[in-house]
Amino acid sequence: TSIKKWAFAKCSSLTQITVPSSVTEIGEKAFSGCSSLTEFTFPSSLKSIDKYAFYECSLLTEIKIPSSVTLIADYAFSECSSLTEISIPSENTSIREGAFSGCKSLPQISIPSNLSLIKKYVFYRCESLTEINIPYSVYMIEGYAFASCKSLTKIEIPYSVIRIGECAFCECSSVEEITVPSSVYLIGG
Repeated sequence: TSIKKWAFAKCSSLTQITVPSSVTEIGEKAFSGCSSLTEFTFPSSLKSIDKYAFYECSLLTEIKIPSSVTLIADYAFSECSSLTEISIPSENTSIREGAFSGCKSLPQISIPSNLSLIKKYVFYRCESLTEINIPYSVYMIEGYAFASCKSLTKIEIPYSVIRIGECAFCECSSVEEITVPSSVYLIGG
């Protein structure tokens, strides 16, 4: 069972929804623009969250993604400006471009321990992000991944990383310390 694309998009008075336990997919822009949505409980059967599924759900404060989810698609939670807590299990295998961009209230994030690639714009403009823990499974950080994270103070890149994309950490104006290991052979390309 899936919630098809645009199913509840722009239902601006919707505050909460109960989703059946049989749902395996949340379609493209399914809840996009639900600006009053404050609560959403993900069913344990869920496998994928499609593009822009919760885009601009500006009152959503917390999300707990079940371990069954293997895909968080492009910009799925982008511009959820009130998000303060995101729980992503380590089983998650793919977090796509811009998935959490513009989540301006998010203070920290635990990147799943089996993620190998941090996609471009994934945490772009997460202005309250003070801390990131990049796991040793990551080999590449794409361009603009953490750009404009204005509250980041320290960046420690693990030895597993071999490439850092263009502007990956640009406009991180509070950064005082960056550790880049010798394993990194390309920065900015």
